[in-house]
Amino acid sequence: MKLDFLLIDPQNDFCDTAGAALPVPGASADAERLAGLLDRLGGRIDDIHVTLDTHQLLDIAHPMFWRDGGGGQPAPFTQICVEDVESGRWKAFDGEFQQRALRYVRALRDNGRYTLTVWPPHCLVGTWGHNVVPAVAGALRRWEEREIKRADYVAKGHNPWTEHYSAVRADVPDPFDSSTQLNIGLLQILEGADLIALSGQALSHCVASTVRDIADYFGQESARKLVLIEDTSSPVPGFENLAQDFLRDMQARGMKTARAADFLR
Repeated sequence: MKLDFLLIDPQNDFCDTAGAALPVPGASADAERLAGLLDRLGGRIDDIHVTLDTHQLLDIAHPMFWRDGGGGQPAPFTQICVEDVESGRWKAFDGEFQQRALRYVRALRDNGRYTLTVWPPHCLVGTWGHNVVPAVAGALRRWEEREIKRADYVAKGHNPWTEHYSAVRADVPDPFDSSTQLNIGLLQILEGADLIALSGQALSHCVASTVRDIADYFGQESARKLVLIEDTSSPVPGFENLAQDFLRDMQARGMKTARAADFLR
């Protein structure tokens, strides 16, 4: 049996520790359980794929991109819908970009994904917050040393014009940026596995979007090879309903769940 792990954004800025920009309650304990699972399974794991949320300060989902009528920036967790941009309640920091921003929020509305959320700047390139959580980083290092293999690191989210919750495509792909398009290479590698263990942060957003996109690509039968390690992933506070909707949806499509201590015992 070919066993792959897909670790979605196991980064410092999502851990509930001091200094984290976007802490997810429970994420530190999730990381410890995940590290223990990786150590326990060791050589039974064929490949490990690690996605990294990757941003810079200027980003359409960060406060400094937007201005209100008085020139103020939105508070983190503000949601910006089409009507907010059409009415001028929120404008791009530079008028030259207003129409592009309007097209973007309209595309989000039309594709039925998330409403644009302004997040605290997080996972900024070159910062502590972008790094993998120490517990998981240590387990990955031990696996690489024992198995003489390389974990596969996949960056996502660097394009400032679109949100990129899913590890396999941006919410609104940019036709001029291949990094925002469907990541066929990663999908094909995952499709070759017999079992794919899923983990990461956050359950309500990046995990949910990634797994749904993978299942859409795989189709009904192959979606059954997906197993969410349920106690290694937690939702963003206030968005718990999105996590529950995701779990109901994917379990109906054949995804299984397991606890870290029980998986492949």
